[in-house]
Amino acid sequence: MTHFRITEAAELIGVSDDTVRRWVHSGILSLDHDASGVQVVDGAELANHTKTMSTDAADVGHVRSSARNRFVGLVTKVTVDGLMAQVELQSGPHRIVSLMSAEAARELRLDVGSKGVAVIKATMVVLETDKEPVA
Repeated sequence: MTHFRITEAAELIGVSDDTVRRWVHSGILSLDHDASGVQVVDGAELANHTKTMSTDAADVGHVRSSARNRFVGLVTKVTVDGLMAQVELQSGPHRIVSLMSAEAARELRLDVGSKGVAVIKATMVVLETDKEPVA
């Protein structure tokens, strides 16, 4: 069973340590202690609660979409060079970079400080985990 320290759990899902502690206090997550006596939360419980926090990405606002990965964030950089533009979006701890035509960036009125939504649909997604220590 995977457990995470409160700080690590908060970091993983983009909330504050205090938010995780409030969830423990209200009974949403259960608290345990690791071998060192440090407070930890169960990874499976954290994952289940995280899923309840998300909205159905396929039915948002006035648009239906087959894409399930939507990141709402703040535009932090717009670089226009000739016909192309590079736009950076910060969504919580995630930095997303999009390349598009300069015309599209202008039409979307993408400026630093504006709200944006990155919609990602990919047929291949790579997942990584930390290496386990060799015994």
